[in-house]
Parts: sequence; C-alpha cells; structure tokens
Amino acid sequence: MPRKSYNVSIKVEGNIEKALKQLKKRIEREGVVRDMKRQVYFEPATQKRRKRLMRAIKNNLIKAALNE
Repeated sequence: MPRKSYNVSIKVEGNIEKALKQLKKRIEREGVVRDMKRQVYFEPATQKRRKRLMRAIKNNLIKAALNE
C-alpha cells in the first residue's frame, strides 16, 4: 500500500492551546491517525470490505434521517 503524505498547517497567533486544538481537529478530519493505525495493524481484505460496507450503511442511515 503506498504511503500517503499529509501536509497539515495551522497558523499560530499567540494562543498555543487554541492552535493545538485546531491542529488536532484538522488531523482528525484528514484521517491521519486512522491511516497510521491501518498501516500498523494488518487487516485482512474481508475485514476491510466489511468495514467499508458498515461505514456505507451508517452513512446512508444518517443521510436518510437528515432528509426526513
């Protein structure tokens, strides 16, 4: 699996805590931690397919609930 490269940048304007919070949110949104965990632990193809299917079902349920 090819490695993904991330370029996450945050502007720091005095308040370090706020910048750190923004960085954590941005990293989570980009999926950096999720991809790192995927690389560390081997996951069989059947589990990958099952997770992708479960994610799709969950997203469809959420979209259906929002449209009602």
